[in-house]
Amino acid sequence: MTYVQLAACFLVLAAVGGVVLTLASRRRGPSPLAVLLTIIVLFLLTAVFDTVMIASGLFHYAQDPLLGLHIGLAPIEDFAYPLAGALLLPALWAAMRARRRTQDRRSPDQLEES
Repeated sequence: MTYVQLAACFLVLAAVGGVVLTLASRRRGPSPLAVLLTIIVLFLLTAVFDTVMIASGLFHYAQDPLLGLHIGLAPIEDFAYPLAGALLLPALWAAMRARRRTQDRRSPDQLEES
């Protein structure tokens, strides 16, 4: 399995999970601008810190399964993981907020019944 195939698996799971969670949150998903800003920041951090870690010898990649494109020393495949996180985690947060709002609305009714 190449790094691209592995990264694609993570991206597909994150995208499907993000859509499901957004629907579960009654379509009050995360702001697209917030997701875009998150992606930009995570990509910058990934480029900087992966380059530092690779340059210092903390880890290395076998060259055969890589596409060969790099940002700094970081292979382009490494950017799939922050992208997956930026797609999935805000949707999870929105779904959890929607669930909490639903529970908060039910709480006063349940107290009155007791």
